Amino acid sequence: MRCKITYLPTFKSKTLVYLTIFIFLIPIIISAQNDSIKTSPSKFNLKVFKDPVDGKFDMSSFLIDYNGFLPVAQLITEPALGDLGVVFTPIFIKPNKAEEEKYIPPDITMGFVGYTANKTWGFGAIRIASLPKHHLKYRVGVVHGNVNMNFYRELPVVGEKDFGFNFNISGAFAVLLRQIAQTELYLGLEYFYLYNKINPDFEQTRFPDFEDRVDFTDNISSLGVNLEYDKRDNVFTPNKGLYITSDFRVSEKWTGSDYNFENVHVGVFQYFQFTPKWVSGFRFESNLQFGEAPFFMKPAINLRGVPLAKYQGKQTYVLETEQRYDWKPRWSSVFFGGLAKAPTENISFDESKLVYNYGTGFRYLLARKFKLRAGVDVAWSNNDFGWYIVFGTAWNNRN
Repeated sequence: MRCKITYLPTFKSKTLVYLTIFIFLIPIIISAQNDSIKTSPSKFNLKVFKDPVDGKFDMSSFLIDYNGFLPVAQLITEPALGDLGVVFTPIFIKPNKAEEEKYIPPDITMGFVGYTANKTWGFGAIRIASLPKHHLKYRVGVVHGNVNMNFYRELPVVGEKDFGFNFNISGAFAVLLRQIAQTELYLGLEYFYLYNKINPDFEQTRFPDFEDRVDFTDNISSLGVNLEYDKRDNVFTPNKGLYITSDFRVSEKWTGSDYNFENVHVGVFQYFQFTPKWVSGFRFESNLQFGEAPFFMKPAINLRGVPLAKYQGKQTYVLETEQRYDWKPRWSSVFFGGLAKAPTENISFDESKLVYNYGTGFRYLLARKFKLRAGVDVAWSNNDFGWYIVFGTAWNNRN
């Protein structure tokens, strides 16, 4: 398998993550230094941030010609994580070196470190790249952090109540996909590992509908098959095209997991450009789970304006649309709305609560050569409100 991360019960989780980050970053640093020596201009000029086409602020030349990065200092506005925080994410974006006529997504490398108002903190690194000559593309990442997060349950008489948990986590993942013939279809394997030490932030001897244990440590280790079809015109802010992703993951004793369960995920994203200024996007996603997973791994509705993990079930179904209007070459407005349900073991699809969201936002064309837009969204749902800083499409950010 392409990811040689094996479950080692006697190996310290933090050491595993630090070592993985070190090994993971060495080739990236060396590659960046070599590219810098070969291609970087000898003198830096602030005009690099001005697009020669329209004279507006643009990061394309800095990313390509100077091996620069997007210094993204992003606010965290997720209600489940304390409503306010900041994460610093340097993002390196480089055009793929393969010379082909069709669109090839750029290689993306990023690290991140963040902190929120409820004392959640974390750091990690992600690499997304492709090897067209070998018909391969891959994603790898590592993370370590201390997360304080609320989960919600309906209690008799009381109604909906939130319960806070502290998660000390260390994790890693890897996906390797191989192109099928000369199509846009890719098939491959994926691996996911999570070490999790959990403690409740409330005084109760038993968790309502969560677990029988009061505090515990778990290992989640899963192997899966991943299928992907991508005909979008770009991966950051698509104007047209179809993207389908599906995976089946198994977590069992033989994979090194403390739990036995399976997950099936299907996502379909379709973009239409009805006019040069109007882009219409549609999203359908579903998560199905079988077996007995821990409460923090159960599928949850993923919509802007809906706190993470508020609506959990054995299955989730999400429909959402986003309409973007480019009223100027650099500036856009977006309007979105969606519907979702999360049936449980005891509540059928028809009887489960209908969750909705709606909202609006704006985008600025931050890197024209990559068609990368960024901006801010505000969203409302049944009983909640949220606002989000969006880098690329929001469906990438939340997926």
